[in-house]
Amino acid sequence: MTKDLTTSDVSRQNILNNNFALEKVELYLALGGTTWKDERVFTKAQISTLLQIDERTIDRYIENYKDEISKNGYTILKGFELREFKEYVGDIHVADISRAPSLGIFTFRAVLNIAMLVTESQRAKEIRSKILDIVIDVVAKKSGGQTKYINQREDNYLPASYQEYSYRQEFTNALDHYLNMGKWKYGVYTNKIYQIIFLENATEYKKILDLKTKDALRDTLYSEILNLISNFEHGIAEDMKNEYQKLGRKLEPKELDELIKKASCNPYLQPAIEDARIKMASRDLCFRDALHDKLENYIQSVPQSDFDKFLGETSKSLEERLSDSETLNVLKRLKDR
Repeated sequence: MTKDLTTSDVSRQNILNNNFALEKVELYLALGGTTWKDERVFTKAQISTLLQIDERTIDRYIENYKDEISKNGYTILKGFELREFKEYVGDIHVADISRAPSLGIFTFRAVLNIAMLVTESQRAKEIRSKILDIVIDVVAKKSGGQTKYINQREDNYLPASYQEYSYRQEFTNALDHYLNMGKWKYGVYTNKIYQIIFLENATEYKKILDLKTKDALRDTLYSEILNLISNFEHGIAEDMKNEYQKLGRKLEPKELDELIKKASCNPYLQPAIEDARIKMASRDLCFRDALHDKLENYIQSVPQSDFDKFLGETSKSLEERLSDSETLNVLKRLKDR
């Protein structure tokens, strides 16, 4: 997937949804504008001057990317709102707006959106370069330089990890008791579940995230993925037990394969599998710069809530969470369940 901001709507939106980076970008660029209703706004004439391009060029980009730019803060003032704005700005840019029946204004986010799109402006190119530098720096600092384990900074990670560990034991016990196969069965059927959920086996996943031999794959999984694996392993363990009792013997691999295939087609699980693929593909590209080729069609922009979750005030390192009494109480309740 391209990382060129001028051609990748996902890359643009990932930056525009990252409020932590935008705060730094706004301070660094100091583009000016007018403070109106507690927000910096810009007219088309101001953007034309900032990016050193003709206003007609801006019009063309607005026409071609209207939905995207509007989502990021471009709006057209008319009627009372326009009169209110004219009175507020007074003599500022009077030539732009004094007789206009409507006026398009841009928030700081919308100005950056334009700068990410415009290919005719050297100034826009410089802004894009600086934005990328700042985003990389902010994510690195907020994650403590450990984007590999950025998943662990989320509130729900430890409870999900603990729960998955419990169900993992249940699943491996079921393989022990109910499947007629050698010891390699643990790796084989772990990979089968991975491939159902995120279309990759363990080796493929570790290569994409550049994990070392000693790195545990599951330590890098997001809580939603861990929860889905837990549900799947728990369900398969129950199915194996029931089938074992029904047949009065251990299952053969082809019989377990059929149970797994049936479970993967369960309509109740499909939305969760779809959501897991979207989250893994989108977050890993945004936070870890890791592209899952087999999940490329699931890539979307990362919502603002995810930046809050992994970079915001509630995000903490695993060490901080393990010393937090509230988190430890949650884990104790799970243990005593």
